[in-house]
Amino acid sequence: MPVSSTPAVENDNSAGEIDGSGLPINELFESLQGEGMLAGVPSVFIRTSGCNLRCWFCDSYHTSWEPTHAWMSLDEILEAVGEFDATHVVLTGGEPLIHEEALELICRLSERGYHITVETNGTIAPPPETPIDLASISPKLASSTPTSERPPAGGSTATDEVGVWQQRHEENRIDYETLTALLERFAFQLKFVLTGRDDLPEIETLIDELRTRAETEITDTDVLLMPEGQTRSQLADTRQEVAEVAVESGFRYTPRIHVDLWNDAPET
Repeated sequence: MPVSSTPAVENDNSAGEIDGSGLPINELFESLQGEGMLAGVPSVFIRTSGCNLRCWFCDSYHTSWEPTHAWMSLDEILEAVGEFDATHVVLTGGEPLIHEEALELICRLSERGYHITVETNGTIAPPPETPIDLASISPKLASSTPTSERPPAGGSTATDEVGVWQQRHEENRIDYETLTALLERFAFQLKFVLTGRDDLPEIETLIDELRTRAETEITDTDVLLMPEGQTRSQLADTRQEVAEVAVESGFRYTPRIHVDLWNDAPET
């Protein structure tokens, strides 16, 4: 595909030059789902550009705040997806739900019979009639907030700029009303990136609060703990501790298969 973080972009139309609705697409490729309940399932990944948060450990900063992308019309996206054999589609980012056109894309994919997973940070809730088969909700913990010691990956290290995003990220990373709406509207998994054992109390507090708010049952196996790490070596430093936390807490451990197989290569 000519839509990637590395190959030259052949279709570099600006938003204003698209016929009909379109989206900024950073990557569009077929691979294995690497995380969560559907780990190992062949899937087509549609990665949009842009995000409303700034996790310091983001593994797709080239998508989130230093985007390399092509604008594609929804017709072009659907045609590209149809070139692959996989029947599962993962809409991811960045944060894909910041784009209104993402909802139209989800509907059109559903009409074609695709199973649709939307990977979201849980700050935006689509209307309940949106045909999402699995909402993969990844609330951002306090350990994700950028600081001058841990600036956003690939971003500016200027103290004032980091400070602006530190405040914005911290103010917006958890929205209980939106999280509750997502849980009640769609089949879901709650997937947390852990930097270590110290993250567990916040997760437990968050789950307890959601259980008091949501009419939908949240079981321990709906909660997935995922080790932070963009490379095999980084995962080696965190996976053992996170696995032990999962055993002790009763929550579910999820691997990052794509990192184990392909390290940090793009389009994986």
